[in-house]
Amino acid sequence: MTLVIRSRSPLDPGANEVEVVERKGRGHPDTICDALSEEVSRALCRYYLERFGRILHHNVDKVLLVGGSSKPRFGGGEIVRPIEIFVAGRATAEWFGSVIPVAELAEDACLSWIRTHLREDVSRHVHITPLVRPGSGDLQALFARGAESVLANDTSCGAGFAPLSNLERMVLEVENALNDPRTKAGYPAIGEDVKVMAVRHAGSVTMTIACAMVDRFIRNATDYSEHKIGAQRIAMDAARSVGSCDLTVLVNAADDESADVRYLTVTGTSAEAGDDGETGRGNRSSGLITPYRVMTMEAAAGKNPVTHVGKLYQLMSTDLSRRIVSEIADINAAECLLVSQIGRPVCDPFLADVAVDDHAARPATRGRIEQLAAEVLGNADALTDDLLHGRRQVF
Repeated sequence: MTLVIRSRSPLDPGANEVEVVERKGRGHPDTICDALSEEVSRALCRYYLERFGRILHHNVDKVLLVGGSSKPRFGGGEIVRPIEIFVAGRATAEWFGSVIPVAELAEDACLSWIRTHLREDVSRHVHITPLVRPGSGDLQALFARGAESVLANDTSCGAGFAPLSNLERMVLEVENALNDPRTKAGYPAIGEDVKVMAVRHAGSVTMTIACAMVDRFIRNATDYSEHKIGAQRIAMDAARSVGSCDLTVLVNAADDESADVRYLTVTGTSAEAGDDGETGRGNRSSGLITPYRVMTMEAAAGKNPVTHVGKLYQLMSTDLSRRIVSEIADINAAECLLVSQIGRPVCDPFLADVAVDDHAARPATRGRIEQLAAEVLGNADALTDDLLHGRRQVF
């Protein structure tokens, strides 16, 4: 492994005049696709482990959601055309004569997640088409070769950073608050499709929030306005719990009540009415979209948790950045980029590029970073176990 350690300042976008952060909540079509990719991968992993004692080759990171059509109205509307979900990817479908029900596993995993995380009636308006095919022979052979040392099954990279800026923490807190069960109890019309875009310019923060409202919980235009005010209040309280600032929150900014235009839905997700989604188009593994940060276009969700560095290196680079900041004195920010080479051991990336905000030249600092990198890269088995049990965020 080539390890590059360098200083670069500032690493914290909070020190810049302008910062932009976005998060797509769990009901957003892109986030739905990420979640379904990950659920299918976990379902395959469980099946492989239970039947064969090992995780077999698979990557199901190509879920596509095609939005349906709906007619929302106060008191409750209707779905006119269902949401179409296509689950594509590659998976081992046969192992020493045993046929693996990949299509059934994929469909069951998708429906289970939808029923658990979205409104109860959403699953009735979804049509799932599994399109998962067997992997190529060379990649399956590469996967099988990693008995002693797990080998990377792709040439790709992963990026991570630490710590989160105040604005990044605010965006996470706001989306989490709006999708909190306590919020749904008090404002049942607030749907799961919540998208938060935050812009900080100098000391002022403006948050534009798209919040799908569920029509059957809203009697009239006044009731809709009250729910918007409630969502705004919840968002402002959540943001201010992170830190004080000059804050403006706009909810459903495209509404034009004079023209009877409102963000009203039947199910609480824009997927019902033509907003499409795709795995990898939404949140990075940090849970955020952070254009002022180091990041890649890799979709972590759905990739196998054993050999696919497009998944593992996203999380390992974050872990390394966090440990550098928390365990090395005088370093307040770090970022990391890990680059793989197909066929090379996962624990031995082709390149590890680490940037810290200060003191990179000190021999003691460099030695400690090298040690931490070795520990993080050598901890792949524990990371795989965390992913299997849903203990790690990947979108």
